[in-house]
Amino acid sequence: MTSAPARPSSDQHYDTVEDAAATPDLAQPYAELGLKPDEYQRIRDILGRRPTAAELAMYSVMWSEHCSYKSSKTHLRQFGDKTTPAMKEHLLVGIGENAGVVDIGDGWAVTFKVESHNHPSYVEPYQGAATGVGGIVRDIISMGARPVAVMDQLRFGAVDHPDTARVVHGVVAGVGGYGNSLGLPNIGGELVFDASYQGNPLVNALCLGVLRHEDIHLANASGAGNKVVLFGARTGGDGIGGASILASETFDDTKPSKRPSVQVGDPFMEKVLIECCLELYAARVVEGIQDLGAAGISCATSELASNGDGGMHVDLENVLLRDPTLTAGEILMSESQERMMAVVTPAKLEEFLAITSKWDVETAIIGEVTGTGRLTIDHHGHRIVDVDPKTVAHEGPVYDRPYARPAWQDGLNADTSASLARPTSPDELRATALRLLGSPNLASKEWVTQQYDRFVQGNTALAQPDDSGVVRVDEATGLGVALATDANGRYGKLDPYTGAQLALAEAYRNVATTGARPLAVTDCLNFGSPEHPDSMWQLVEAIRGLADACQVLEVPVTGGNVSLYNGTGEPGKIDSAIHPTPVVGVLGVLDDVADAVASGWTAPGVAVYLLGTTRAELDGSAWADVEHGHLGGLPPAVDLAAERALAAVLQNASRDGLVDAAHDLSEGGLVQALLESSLRFGVGARVSLDALCERDGVTPFEALFSESTARALVAVPRSEEVRFADLCVARGVPALKLGQTAEVASDDEEAGPALEVEGLFTIPLAEAREVFEATLPRHFG
Repeated sequence: MTSAPARPSSDQHYDTVEDAAATPDLAQPYAELGLKPDEYQRIRDILGRRPTAAELAMYSVMWSEHCSYKSSKTHLRQFGDKTTPAMKEHLLVGIGENAGVVDIGDGWAVTFKVESHNHPSYVEPYQGAATGVGGIVRDIISMGARPVAVMDQLRFGAVDHPDTARVVHGVVAGVGGYGNSLGLPNIGGELVFDASYQGNPLVNALCLGVLRHEDIHLANASGAGNKVVLFGARTGGDGIGGASILASETFDDTKPSKRPSVQVGDPFMEKVLIECCLELYAARVVEGIQDLGAAGISCATSELASNGDGGMHVDLENVLLRDPTLTAGEILMSESQERMMAVVTPAKLEEFLAITSKWDVETAIIGEVTGTGRLTIDHHGHRIVDVDPKTVAHEGPVYDRPYARPAWQDGLNADTSASLARPTSPDELRATALRLLGSPNLASKEWVTQQYDRFVQGNTALAQPDDSGVVRVDEATGLGVALATDANGRYGKLDPYTGAQLALAEAYRNVATTGARPLAVTDCLNFGSPEHPDSMWQLVEAIRGLADACQVLEVPVTGGNVSLYNGTGEPGKIDSAIHPTPVVGVLGVLDDVADAVASGWTAPGVAVYLLGTTRAELDGSAWADVEHGHLGGLPPAVDLAAERALAAVLQNASRDGLVDAAHDLSEGGLVQALLESSLRFGVGARVSLDALCERDGVTPFEALFSESTARALVAVPRSEEVRFADLCVARGVPALKLGQTAEVASDDEEAGPALEVEGLFTIPLAEAREVFEATLPRHFG
């Protein structure tokens, strides 16, 4: 517990509280720290003087967009306002804590959350992605849970852009390197390439944790005299200003390099920290706990104190340092990773220190809880911070930013896919299906997922390429959870309200295909600058759409993240920011993960059914993108009642053993789902579109490539077809038998298994697999 030698106080210039009161006219670099003039004036008004340099840094980072949600907070309230009593039935901890907690039965609870680390991952892809995983894992630890799985939602620029490979290689290696080192299975996610993300890749990371109800911990500092303890890695100079500058502004080539703002991770330290924290929780020696991520000590102290019933005093010279030359302000603002802050009673301090010593986790007592209601911070006796912590952590500016439907929106929606050339002949349809199958966004993601450990810990029941990741929670009963994350930025660009609902609907559907009951939601809202009315309108519409849809589906938002300033173009232009990308994660519950349904055919001779209705919905589709580079029109219609009915059929069918496989229909439409289901285990199928085209009034092209929602493919054993049909009728879900699975679905037995669409084309699975698996290795090695 001995600190590295701190820089002697005589070597530092201290801007103390007394100095600030005596020099009110001293010029301060508030703009360089991301503060607007009126925000700086508000800080002066709150304090009744100018802030000290340390206070200015603290306010700048805690009032940043990344930490305060100042542009989105007024709209995010809809998630709480639209949460009904029925939606709260399983909710143990909701929005406002480090992560939401959901009751899954038998005294078990799970906590899960998704967050962004977008800008750091562009500047330094490996460390940006690695520390994104580390940060979300610590959020889960801080709730009292054991992390059991991670997921990643990745979006990069054009697949053939010269800079894309740099970002892809670094990010994928960072996600895998950190998660694999922690021994956490990566059970799924997303991988999308689109030119809109060229200068603003999206790296969203999700973590799932498991705990008993009685083990929930919250972040607050209460009880005067209780000790404030910092433990984990030592504090270094990395990440300073990351939240206020790197994550809360638009990239600008005229500004200094942002590379020093990227944190550096150590997954092996984090693994030890996980085990140490879990033992501290089991020993009941922690009163409150907070991870140190964005804004470091300044964030942890102000949030803990603000959430508590008193105040806090910290002596900064007690912080253990990697670099003894750090100034007081640098110590306060450092975002060094793998650190936690705990509040411990004096009676339990010795036991706390014994446990951290056992795990060789360095620990320092840096302060104590007070009854003053103030957060005070000294360094070698110099008072550099004296603030009301609530004004720092929770009472920052809240903006009602101007927003308006973009001037270009009507033109975009009027430019439909109706005039695009469509394949009509069997050969053209076949060739189109293969081109989509091999396109970057629909091709196999194995190049990525093979770099991740998906089955470590032995509790993974399903993982990508299945529709959802499924993890066992209770070994005795098989109780477990399913997780899926989805977003479609192209749909969001066409209509952000509908796009957000479509993201939720797809994730909800993906969870249901496994047989799980959708229970709760986390989200990561990735948008452009809130200071641009176009991007702000997109954000507002997406929040409204997601909140409305959650209410209808009765799945509450438990927490999440907002990532703004993802744009570099000229304001007001159609391409000035990324596609609006609300990533939505849905968690569902399975009574026994042994009943989880995979997404591919497992045996021949099983009936293949299509659930749901197909409409001619090609705007924003993968076909329009891959074949024509086109984006325009309106996205597919949302039918949330149909989604609920479909989910009920899938859950009941799984429970009663009526289906052997289930796969949702989304990007690429029916033909993509048929090919993926066939490729999953190498079992082909013979199907016909005649009845579908006649029933729904669509052409073979529309039947194959439409992206209508609330649809799924299922494989039904012959012995269960009558029961399955009765279930669909009872739930009001349209069900149509397309054909059956087959070992050889063509006349050429030498060709092996194939997908045959009768009267149109046959695609041998060997040919499909070659196309499906070649794309990413061809681009990235």
